[in-house]
Amino acid sequence: MSRIGKKPITVPAGVTATIENGIVSVKGPKGTLTMPVFDDIKYENVDGGILVAPANDTKRARAFWGMQRTMVQNLVTGVTDGFSKKLLITGVGYRASVNGRKLKLQLGYSHDVDMEVPEGIDVKTPDQTTVEISGMDKQKVGQMAAEIRRWRKPEPYKGKGIKYDGEFIFRKEGKKK
Repeated sequence: MSRIGKKPITVPAGVTATIENGIVSVKGPKGTLTMPVFDDIKYENVDGGILVAPANDTKRARAFWGMQRTMVQNLVTGVTDGFSKKLLITGVGYRASVNGRKLKLQLGYSHDVDMEVPEGIDVKTPDQTTVEISGMDKQKVGQMAAEIRRWRKPEPYKGKGIKYDGEFIFRKEGKKK
């Protein structure tokens, strides 16, 4: 039995959730998010929330139960509060700036890295070494953060690179003479 899947999803005031034609649609103050339903899971609109349960007793249905409940919860959270990730850039000469819908990264390469910001995602740079990514869709926010981090993963000797805020980088001592 899924402990996460058993919990009903509470839908706050100002948010409407509909389940029809194989699509779960959640509409709130920040916009509308949709997700296709999974065949082995049944979704029910109950008073004040959504209940997710396996449609049958197969291993596949039970395996997807908790994940599907979390995905619907992410839709509700996305249209009410949204999601955000913060990246910290460490290194001499490493910096980031936003110009319109383009993110420009200077990461020690012979060229600048220009990244197009996808629709529905907002990228800000409060200072040259901080990048804040926010949006409604948790998957898109996480994907954008991972693509930025991919250009310079933090290295263990000097700690240079792009890391998530709060991420611990295990440091190594280096060579001794």
